[in-house]
Amino acid sequence: MNALRRPVVELRQYTLHAGQRDVLIDLFDRELVEPQEAVGMPVLGQFRDLDDPDRFVWLRGFEDMPRRAEALQSFYGGPVWQAHRDRANATMADSDDVLLLRPASARGGFPAPVGARRPHGERAASPPSLMLATIWHGNAPFDAAFVEFFERQVRPVLAGTGAEPLAYLQSEHAPNTFPALPVRTNEEVFVWFARFTDEGHMDDHLNRLQHSGRWHDEVLPTLSKTLAGTPQRLRLAPTERSMLR
Repeated sequence: MNALRRPVVELRQYTLHAGQRDVLIDLFDRELVEPQEAVGMPVLGQFRDLDDPDRFVWLRGFEDMPRRAEALQSFYGGPVWQAHRDRANATMADSDDVLLLRPASARGGFPAPVGARRPHGERAASPPSLMLATIWHGNAPFDAAFVEFFERQVRPVLAGTGAEPLAYLQSEHAPNTFPALPVRTNEEVFVWFARFTDEGHMDDHLNRLQHSGRWHDEVLPTLSKTLAGTPQRLRLAPTERSMLR
């Protein structure tokens, strides 16, 4: 199965009303995962933001932009969303923070899942891992030279400090084929994901990176010329049914 290797990926960050995150996650994991996948858009992962109790983050994938339009129309015009949309929407203060992405190279997509999705309500035998999503904003497009720089120089340093990138993606600038759902346009982003066993593991990586000579001498000089603003880090805890755990 290669369900997670999708050429088009949405990174969706929802700001929720206070106290509503678990309400949405319960509804989402129980009612909205399989119906989306049935029309051709795999739910790659869904997460609680560790640093914001009112943020729900999730990822879904598509084969291409035309089939994205077809899948979204089928789901949002279909009976499942019609039955649950009012309850879902009532939890949300904002659902328009959406980045449209594509793998930065043939090696940049998410790996295929290991095993089947856990049934709703079934508890994991062991604690899930945590995910770190780092969003870099560019002052120009992230071109092939930058991707090569990431693969040859950045990735080894990240791996050496305990954060082997699981996937790395960049902006997809194709026109939004489903305007009813807005996406952030006119932005250049490069997003990489890494998995950690726990918060201590993640903190250790960030500390080692901060004190890495290779990072400061070989990576940061190029990044400083490329990036605009401070990178955004999302520290994410997978829900019980997330395929990225």
